[in-house]
Amino acid sequence: MPVTTRMRADRLLASQDDPPSTYLWPRWLFLRGLGLIFLSAFYSLAFQIHGLIGDRGILPAGEYLHLVHNALGPLRGLSYAPTLFWLGAGDRALAMVVGAGILASLLLIANAWPRLTTILCTLLFLSCIATLQDFSMYQSDGMLLEAGFIACWFAPRGLRPRLGAEDPPSRFGLFMLRWEWFRIYLESGIVKLASGDPHWRSLTAMDEYYQNGPLPTWLGWYVQHWPHWYHAGTVIVTLAVELLLVWSIWLARPIRVACFIIVSALQIGIIATANYAFLNYLVLLLGVLLLDDQILARMHFPPDGATVRQRPLWLRRVETATLAVVLYGTIMAFLPDTPLLGWPARLLAHFRIANAYGLFANMTEERYEIEFQGSRDGTTWIAYPFRYKPQNVRERPGIYAPYQPRFEWNLWFASLGTWQDAPWVVNAQLRLIEGSPSVLRLFRADPFGGKPPALVRTVRWRYWFTDIATKRATGAWWRRELIGPYTGAVP
Repeated sequence: MPVTTRMRADRLLASQDDPPSTYLWPRWLFLRGLGLIFLSAFYSLAFQIHGLIGDRGILPAGEYLHLVHNALGPLRGLSYAPTLFWLGAGDRALAMVVGAGILASLLLIANAWPRLTTILCTLLFLSCIATLQDFSMYQSDGMLLEAGFIACWFAPRGLRPRLGAEDPPSRFGLFMLRWEWFRIYLESGIVKLASGDPHWRSLTAMDEYYQNGPLPTWLGWYVQHWPHWYHAGTVIVTLAVELLLVWSIWLARPIRVACFIIVSALQIGIIATANYAFLNYLVLLLGVLLLDDQILARMHFPPDGATVRQRPLWLRRVETATLAVVLYGTIMAFLPDTPLLGWPARLLAHFRIANAYGLFANMTEERYEIEFQGSRDGTTWIAYPFRYKPQNVRERPGIYAPYQPRFEWNLWFASLGTWQDAPWVVNAQLRLIEGSPSVLRLFRADPFGGKPPALVRTVRWRYWFTDIATKRATGAWWRRELIGPYTGAVP
């Protein structure tokens, strides 16, 4: 037999011996991880939502929904702000929705009625995001809602389905979750080059990255001091992963496994050096779907003995039609808007389930921090201490992701512009003058002991990491310089 013919025969026999890919264990792992991420999101809201959008919060949800109703009417208003809080947006309603979200997340983690609990987690989180206003303008929120919506179709039926062999993962659902993972990387790589930011082209994008991000970690302080060649190398690796390596998701199993290992290492490095809430945990979790049961069997994940069956035909058709609209919406969301072709993306925009992604298109060159200060006499000013933001130069930056301090996160974005771009900062000042307990809980402590000051102002600082010598001599992680007022004093 000729050598070429023998090689073809060997490959054919190998393909016959290689079992077809199934995804019971990857789905099981993904849904447990998704429950943990939803839990982190609701848990962080439990400590913040009243201060952000409660009755005495910075941007009360009730007032917001009233304005939406008056401007758009009931039906268009519901489409613009799809939330359960139309039934009531007081402090008690906020607590009930967040509490229900925590319970649903725990049930999803425990694999109790996973399809229903995934639906509940997604619906309850959407209700919060739709009313958080300025405090929900993050790509991570859209990533979680998109993954949650697709997972509603991907999850197995039943109260205790174990691996769910009787209701196996749909191919389209698996494709859509992989498609989300793929777009997060690819679109982020495209916008880095399309933005025209010179830092990516000159390989300097990472030189100041670790100190200028929203909430750095102490590990990031050390990496910041590594030589330029390392930072330039990470730029090359980042662009190579986002623009080239991610295409491996559509290739053969061994290549997908290699891709999973590389991108997982990248995400773990990001998690260690920056606090981006649950964003990187979700991207890391979506990567699990690059694996299959046959790969995990080699890691001693036992197979389910139940008979694998097909979902009912009607359900598959409904799923296909629904996810096809979402798929089209995700494509059009990233392309320039057109009145006719872009309507699905516009229709789904407020549900945040068909998103365009683009992380770090432009790199910030400096780090600013807004500080709230109160005074009783207009002469002596006392700072309100933050829980997570850099403030005390000798306090070590923490690692607390996936917890997301939305108030402090938003202040980082606000510091890059003027207060006219973030009028909610003035609202926060007014609440501090009133002595709002829910807003005060957003801070580490009340420096005025429950008796509000006469004046509250905000000032802007510029921050840098200290160098190694300064750190050794003084113990300071940061150095800072007062820039000047951010807003005027509010009486």
